[in-house]
Amino acid sequence: MSERVLDVDSVDSGYGDVQVLDDLSMRLDSEEIICLIGPNGAGKSTVLKTVFGLLTPWTGSVTFRDEDITGAEPADLVRMGMGYVPQVENVFGSMTVEENLRMGGVSREGGVDETIDRLYDRFDILDDKRSAKARTLSGGQRQVLAFARALMTEPDVLLIDEPSAGLAPNIVEDVFENVQTVNDLGTAIMMVEQNAVEGLGIADRGYVLDQGTVRFEDDADALLDNPEVGQLYLGG
Repeated sequence: MSERVLDVDSVDSGYGDVQVLDDLSMRLDSEEIICLIGPNGAGKSTVLKTVFGLLTPWTGSVTFRDEDITGAEPADLVRMGMGYVPQVENVFGSMTVEENLRMGGVSREGGVDETIDRLYDRFDILDDKRSAKARTLSGGQRQVLAFARALMTEPDVLLIDEPSAGLAPNIVEDVFENVQTVNDLGTAIMMVEQNAVEGLGIADRGYVLDQGTVRFEDDADALLDNPEVGQLYLGG
């Protein structure tokens, strides 16, 4: 039976005086992938920022492994076992692949080399590019590096914002395969994805957000088969 690792309960949140999330609740279980979809401005990225402490909820709570983390600092959450891959500026372009990985493990007390070796084994493209500057990598390769850098702390939960954003269609499938690889390592994933069909295609469950609240929640396959979801949010 799956263990619940993350709970978002009745959260209101936003920017300044502008409310974005309205009484939003969702959960993430161990070793699963959930995908958050919905129109632009629905609040999907705001969910991740609120969970990761970049925004403090106005009301409601966030619980990580039965501990209240509402408003906790991101650095503390990383130490507790949570990682975050933002949509942009998610690698250090002037550093090599290996330097990026070492930066990802800077908060660890040991075992960095062993973890890097395991990541090179899991992501061959990084092994081939370990001495290359991150800015010279393709968009897909940079995304893989961002995943791997977040995995340096061996998180229980990884928040991923729009992993396919700005990528050529021919490499989007590879990126989603890499998301599944991260999940196969035992990391539960909460993912925001504008490419709803592809995102739900690798997810266990999904949430459809609209105007800052959950409009639909179901198994990913059921959402893909739901005619109302298809008409309103999947383009057919």
